[in-house]
Amino acid sequence: MPYRRLPNTDLARLYALQHAVECAQSADYTEQVIPYKVLSEAQRFLASYENTVIQSKDNYKSSVSANKQYRHIVQNARMYISHFIQVLNLAVIRGEIKKEQKLLYGLDPHQHVVPDLSTEEYILEWGKKIIDGEQKRMANGGFPIYNPAINKVKVHYDIFCEHQRQHAFHMQNTERVQGDLDSLRAQADALILTIWNLVEEYYKDLLPYAKMMKCQMYGVIYYYRKGERKLSAESDREIQHIRDIQPTIQWSAEE
Repeated sequence: MPYRRLPNTDLARLYALQHAVECAQSADYTEQVIPYKVLSEAQRFLASYENTVIQSKDNYKSSVSANKQYRHIVQNARMYISHFIQVLNLAVIRGEIKKEQKLLYGLDPHQHVVPDLSTEEYILEWGKKIIDGEQKRMANGGFPIYNPAINKVKVHYDIFCEHQRQHAFHMQNTERVQGDLDSLRAQADALILTIWNLVEEYYKDLLPYAKMMKCQMYGVIYYYRKGERKLSAESDREIQHIRDIQPTIQWSAEE
């Protein structure tokens, strides 16, 4: 007999369970391969598992599109904050703004470099400092910086903050669905294994090819080993012929 192997993808698991349920439902009442309790459990589980798989796929599709947009928003916020700080530094170098006023922005008066903006946390931190600092300086009578103006910086910073919250929520939701799916996969494997064991036990007395055909109807997946002879109706006839001429030997369907 070829060996069986549990499915390793969601679609393959769904295929195996659907075939088992459909075959059991259409079987004659005298042929109860899968007990009613197990069949009911499989039906309930299949609906939950299928819905979660669909939800996971939908989340993945939406996250691909959302991530592309989000990266663009992050890039814009970083660029505007960086440009504003560069213009501020140039104004200090030219003497248009006193270097001590850089303290309002949380910047070192003696350094003219742009702080680290490589992470979203740094963008959140420095965006707030720059916006608050510019407002404080103008409240003290300072002239506004242009190209970019602080209002323009604030627009992109606020857009970033809003999408950052949405992105964090979406990531949490995706992780939750993924956790649910991982749990359901383990349950699916256990349920499929139970069903396959029941099916093979029910048809254990059939000849190998006939047994394999019956089990495959219930979703059992078989694989041939390298060099292994493939089962067929002819191979069953050969085994039956040997049994007929040697009736005293105990035969197994695994032959």
